[in-house]
Amino acid sequence: MKILIIYGTIEGQTRKIARYMEDVLQEAKHAVVISNATEDPPSPKEFDMVLIGSSIHLHKYNSAIKHYVTEHVDELNKKPSAFFSVCMAVASNIPEEHEEVAKIASDFLEQTGWKTNTVWHWAGALRYTQYDYFKKLTMRMIAKKQGGATDTSKDHEYTDWDKVKTSVLDFVQ
Repeated sequence: MKILIIYGTIEGQTRKIARYMEDVLQEAKHAVVISNATEDPPSPKEFDMVLIGSSIHLHKYNSAIKHYVTEHVDELNKKPSAFFSVCMAVASNIPEEHEEVAKIASDFLEQTGWKTNTVWHWAGALRYTQYDYFKKLTMRMIAKKQGGATDTSKDHEYTDWDKVKTSVLDFVQ
């Protein structure tokens, strides 16, 4: 099967997840093309299946992802496709955080007209070592509220790689 993966990322975790998905699918003998949404990604027209992912920042998905989906929505709605949403709130034990993430995804799909039935919500990472001083303080405060890691001397990854692998392999079946 020929599969296209398009991603939008700010800090790199969504790219890391997309690359992992690419590896999993290639091991399963699928032909995979992967592209950052900001780098003139290919049309979904020539592919059997499309996986699109974006991180959430400030309650929004990557604008390049929104543009890509809007531009290709007719083609996306004709074939199997999935959306993977990456957000630290998924790692939270606070139910309202999960509800908010689901609403952001639902609103995105409604705004773009994309009719995918498959939406995955995966936890991202805290990249403390990449943040400026103010972002580090803000993210530490949010992490503390949600029960996450507050050691700012290192990065903390929350992505459940087994869940990513299982989800992707189940989807392509």
